[in-house]
Amino acid sequence: MIGDDPLPRELAPGIFWLGGCLEQRFQGQTLHSYNSLYLVAGDDASLLVEAGHPQDSELVLAQLDELLQGGVAPLRYIFATHQETPHAGGVGALLRRYPDAELCGDVRDYHLFLPGLAERLRPLAPGERLDLGATEFVALDATIRDLASTRWGFDTRRRVLFCGDGFAYSHYHQAGHCGMVAEEVPELPVAEMTALFTELALYWTRFADIEPYIRRLDRVLDERAVRLVCPTHGLPITELGITMPAIRQGLRLGSEGGARAAAAHAAAHAGARDRASGSA
Repeated sequence: MIGDDPLPRELAPGIFWLGGCLEQRFQGQTLHSYNSLYLVAGDDASLLVEAGHPQDSELVLAQLDELLQGGVAPLRYIFATHQETPHAGGVGALLRRYPDAELCGDVRDYHLFLPGLAERLRPLAPGERLDLGATEFVALDATIRDLASTRWGFDTRRRVLFCGDGFAYSHYHQAGHCGMVAEEVPELPVAEMTALFTELALYWTRFADIEPYIRRLDRVLDERAVRLVCPTHGLPITELGITMPAIRQGLRLGSEGGARAAAAHAAAHAGARDRASGSA
């Protein structure tokens, strides 16, 4: 975790962004990638999307305590999109801190590494819902995944899509992007950053036609009337019409050749990138 963390931040009434940044180096620059969690508050109960990386547990627990002590409904559910360490590594610490909470989602193998907590695992198949009070959290089949067990989620009242690794991209720490949503940093080359993550985390896209996945993603956004997209590793998206074209372009670039294609595309936008880096 790097520097001062501007989170938690309320993105919509009752939707809180938690977590912090991780540093990475790319083409001589210092980039940041979020390892985000999101608290979905209903009138009666709250649900936490993702459990975070173990190294972030102290920070996440402090952020959660701040929100829960401030009057947010009690934490009853934790929904990890998949078993990868950045998404599920903090499950044990969270279940121990909040003894009334259950881990939900595809929990097929969590009993193997959390044997003492097996009774608090709740399978949640795509289409199944959790009533939080005046809103429901719906488990979705993941459109873009890196594990067979990946699940996405959706909040029905605020129309929020939680998409795990589906919209992953970095941002510029030096330009003050940490804690901002995508539309607050228009100089960020989201397409190139998405292409980089697509190559690194979704390598299967190099061997598949990405277009059916993009069409399926668009259907999910339309059918659910999504207003807010909350990725685990990218900045939240509040204006889909502005940012989604860049996400689609990044997925295509990543599937066509990953970082090499992204670097070639970035050359056409070097001025914007240099301005962002130089504003520190």
